[in-house]
Amino acid sequence: MKQLTLLLLGLILFSCTSDSDEPVKEVSLSLAFAHNWDGTSVTKDEFNKLDYTNKKGTKMSITKLRYLISRIKLTDSANNVIEFDGYKLVDLSDNATLSHRLTKLVKEGAYKLSCTFGFSNADNKDGVYQDLNSANWNVPSQLTGGYHYMQLEGKFKNTSLVELGYSYHAIKAYNPTTKVSKDTSFEIDLGTITLKGDATATINMNIAEWFKNPNEWDLETKNSGLMMNYDAQIQMSDNGKSGVFSLGGVQQ
Repeated sequence: MKQLTLLLLGLILFSCTSDSDEPVKEVSLSLAFAHNWDGTSVTKDEFNKLDYTNKKGTKMSITKLRYLISRIKLTDSANNVIEFDGYKLVDLSDNATLSHRLTKLVKEGAYKLSCTFGFSNADNKDGVYQDLNSANWNVPSQLTGGYHYMQLEGKFKNTSLVELGYSYHAIKAYNPTTKVSKDTSFEIDLGTITLKGDATATINMNIAEWFKNPNEWDLETKNSGLMMNYDAQIQMSDNGKSGVFSLGGVQQ
């Protein structure tokens, strides 16, 4: 009987040891970038069409949309952070830029997914990113240099039904008169994803939100010269934080 008890104990211990020693699978994560206007999909095929109406009631189109995502992070339940090197310039006119595979494998499990819109001041170093230089993503030196966060351009119909252009460009806020600047990049908290294998998480941008909350955007008065407008840059940042980005599905 004593020998049987010891045998059973050994089997239990072996079973527990085998379970704990089983390696945790490492998987890859990719990001896909999708765009909509209050739920209606937006692709480059919709460029140059006055198909959108902002909260102010203004008819408008999109002819360009490029934006920068940086400091992509996964945070586990113990608050351990995995930060991925690099950044991603998303260009709606170029399908090749609408996906991004992260540079490290991670263990299966649940993580909070977050990233930064634009560059923080620490990363916004003038002239150092050669691919961004080639993409004409630089900010003029008279506005303290560095790089854009976003270029959103198109046309709109004013109250006289005349078609005019707009340039909704987001950068670090800077007042050329007072020389005051402010980091207007912001962290995008996309919620929790659970990885059970190689996966692709979709990040949605609702373009309409840039013109909606908390600042209802009037293209009649704010359609160009916004890079020199300190207050406009802060309002853009506030609107971006209010629900522009959200997590779509996770495919795995």
